[in-house]
Amino acid sequence: MKNLTGEQYAATKYNEYEVQREMPLMDFLMTELNGISRNKVKDILQGHGVSVDRKLVTQYNFPLKPGMKVQVSKHRRKTELESKWIKIVYEDKDIIVIEKAPGILSMAATAKQFCVKTILDEYFQRRHFKCHAHVVHRLDRETSGLMVYAKSIEAAQTLERNWKNRVYDRRYIAVVGGQMEREGGTVESWLKDNKACITYSSPTDNGGKFAVTHYHVLKTTERYSLVELRLETGRKNQIRVHMSDLGHPVCGDNKYGSTQNPLYRLCLHAFRLYLYHPATGQPMKFETPYPTDFINLFNKQ
Repeated sequence: MKNLTGEQYAATKYNEYEVQREMPLMDFLMTELNGISRNKVKDILQGHGVSVDRKLVTQYNFPLKPGMKVQVSKHRRKTELESKWIKIVYEDKDIIVIEKAPGILSMAATAKQFCVKTILDEYFQRRHFKCHAHVVHRLDRETSGLMVYAKSIEAAQTLERNWKNRVYDRRYIAVVGGQMEREGGTVESWLKDNKACITYSSPTDNGGKFAVTHYHVLKTTERYSLVELRLETGRKNQIRVHMSDLGHPVCGDNKYGSTQNPLYRLCLHAFRLYLYHPATGQPMKFETPYPTDFINLFNKQ
């Protein structure tokens, strides 16, 4: 590194702060960085983003004394997740909640297949976390939206064993074909896969799994309807099959009868996920805005 003055050094790569009184490095950073969380501070330290008097420090309780200079990197830390496929919404030691983009699998169907779990496992490894992403539910490859992954087997088992009671509100937004005849209602049927992995719906018990979907129409045009859906059960392809049952398949879903694909994707997004934390039991509420392109489709009509 070239010999720079303190002012030049700080101006190139770092923001520099002077210590006024004795305190641990963690407390100092949380104060100077506008109330940043403890986890974020630890991320910065683990990512080699903090120096004290030009010496790299990773110890969060490093004792600071008056007159010391603390440098904090201006650049994005290498431990942060940068992916076009997922965005982290929430994370703690037990779970991680992400927003998935359309076009990626929730988990691998074959060995070494690229998926959300792969991205999360690599992210944990970069942060030196001794954990893996455990899949507790899925979204179809072409469906976007909120998902929760467990970070331990114990948390995964707690969620999986009592999923219906642990997850107390899951909602989706969809663009479906045509103008819906009713403002809202409920679809109930038995769903069962055939040998070609096509899910079939039956009004009577066909040996499959009973499924219940509640729907509410938000906007309609002659060509499309914007529909909010609440799952009472979580069966494979449930929303897609039930919308097809109503004669209004999800746009972009040629597998279940759609002939319209205005956004060149399956127009289904999981926007709400309310659950009880697997370790603490505390209610947790996560929501994302409706996708802008869904809304714009109706504003253009």
